[in-house]
Amino acid sequence: MADTKKLQPDTLVEDTESFRDALSTVDAQGKRIWIYPKQPQGRFYTARKWVTAVFVALFLVMPFIKVGGEQFLLLNVLERKFVLFGMVFSPQDFHLFVLVMLTFLVFIILFTVVYGRLFCGWVCPQTVFMEMIFRRIEYWIEGDAGEQRRLDKAPWTSEKIRKKALKHGIFFTIAVVVSNYFLAYIIGMEQVLRIISEPISKNWVGFVSMLVFSGVFYFVFARLREQVCTTICPYGRLQGVLLVKDTIVVAYDHMRGEPRAKLRKNKDAAQPSPVQRLQTAVNGGMAPARTAGDCIDCNLCVAVCPTGIDIRNGTQLECTNCTACIDACDQVMDKIGRPRGLIRYDSMTGIETGHRRIFTPRVIGYTAVLIALIALDIAMLTGRGAVEAIILRSPGQTYQEKDANHLTNLYTFTLINKANRDLPVELRLASPKGSIQMVGQPIGQLLKGRTHKGAFFVELEKTQLQGRKTPIIIEVWSEGKKIDYVKTSFMGPGRR
Repeated sequence: MADTKKLQPDTLVEDTESFRDALSTVDAQGKRIWIYPKQPQGRFYTARKWVTAVFVALFLVMPFIKVGGEQFLLLNVLERKFVLFGMVFSPQDFHLFVLVMLTFLVFIILFTVVYGRLFCGWVCPQTVFMEMIFRRIEYWIEGDAGEQRRLDKAPWTSEKIRKKALKHGIFFTIAVVVSNYFLAYIIGMEQVLRIISEPISKNWVGFVSMLVFSGVFYFVFARLREQVCTTICPYGRLQGVLLVKDTIVVAYDHMRGEPRAKLRKNKDAAQPSPVQRLQTAVNGGMAPARTAGDCIDCNLCVAVCPTGIDIRNGTQLECTNCTACIDACDQVMDKIGRPRGLIRYDSMTGIETGHRRIFTPRVIGYTAVLIALIALDIAMLTGRGAVEAIILRSPGQTYQEKDANHLTNLYTFTLINKANRDLPVELRLASPKGSIQMVGQPIGQLLKGRTHKGAFFVELEKTQLQGRKTPIIIEVWSEGKKIDYVKTSFMGPGRR
């Protein structure tokens, strides 16, 4: 029975959205309700199979792809080394990282405002692995939803033990393989292969890390499942702030489907649908009296939902836009002779007015900001030097008199090679006129991805000084080209 809310004295308004007060996977006592979704079939499910095949292929191949000797994609937080499209980023590129993350955030906002949770339903790793790999293995071993439910309720027999052992054995094997691949994106595929090939005694830390990672991965897909999407993932909660009436989501056409009524054989089959009645009225004919909507209340859209919601209640936090309900509803519409699309990709505006608006002022505004950020990203990335130099005057040191006409200052330097190859590097004093004298050996070759630290003296004639602090420019040269420069100051005795 629907709840009621008292708004004003003697005025009661029916609350038709009480379903939003609780999760579909948790009962009144707070206990987990295990979901047994029926296996979907249809055009969208077939399309998702192809998308999954491409996704898995890229996921498995990418750690082996190298650009200039560097892994195509690497997020090594432990060593603070990040590689994107073969370009190496160090902690000194933090400003670029922040800008890229800001661009990514704006892209998420724009994408969600226009297309809702399209990412979640098609290419989110959680959805891909859960629904298109682990769930399909479960269907293959234990059968469809009804068979799985009966198997779980049945006593432990040899058949049940065999099926459960086989399923969880395959689950854990996949978890080990996939978790190692995820680890390859963090520490590198070469390091992962080395840990696998060498004796455990040489890599205790790496071996334990792999076991923990595999255990977590197995737990997520064997037990946690849809709880990741409904209670853990922040993106699902973010959509509640970003979705608008013009956002395209998986939606139920309540204008066409309501009021719901069970299909009565030989009586309702000949009745025209709401769409057909509307076409008749537009063409000037007499529209038959409306007795019921196209929804026959078969509940198949609920049965196939991996998060256990009823899409007919409207857009909900738990909906990942996986399209399983669309395929189920389309099959029912085909069987009863009604047009497809009772559940479809559409916006609330599109359903209520028949006109779908994508380029709203909000979308145009987000797009303009996104284009500006992308342009700034490209400009900064293309203008990013192969070598970054950090040069500082040695702290606590004053000037030294070399002779009656020359002074020297001591400087420390750090050179970071961001290129994907070794580079010959030398330092030159651009202005004013003077010389650089290295402390120890010359820099020579700067190894790729490495940092080189050292010290040098700058020598100037006293006639070049402009006071107590004289601005100087030190350039970094490689292969006959200036690749970076640093402005600093030279300390002198000052004017007398």
